[in-house]
Amino acid sequence: MDAAEYVRRVLEAYRATPGTCGVVRRPDRAFALALFTRGVPLEAVENAFVLAASRRIVRPPDAPPLGVIRSLAYFGPVIQEVLESPVGSDYYRYLRYRLPHWLAIQRSSGR
Repeated sequence: MDAAEYVRRVLEAYRATPGTCGVVRRPDRAFALALFTRGVPLEAVENAFVLAASRRIVRPPDAPPLGVIRSLAYFGPVIQEVLESPVGSDYYRYLRYRLPHWLAIQRSSGR
């Protein structure tokens, strides 16, 4: 995959991640290109999006609401965590499976 395709796919996944504003800015493109340059696998980036979104959604009901994510760089530490984690792909598959359910619960509770 070339740099342009990698950046496109990262930004597409970013926009689709629950909790993000859905807008891509120039620094987001630069961050995605930096990930490509560093050789970060696309799967690791996508796993980080799922992990961060899950953590933001599965919170105590009385927790204060979180703000919208407005920058791809927000996910930088989570991407690094995924790269350093011994967690297997089954865990991220599970999160992808559960995420729509958690979102539905969140919406129905008005959070």
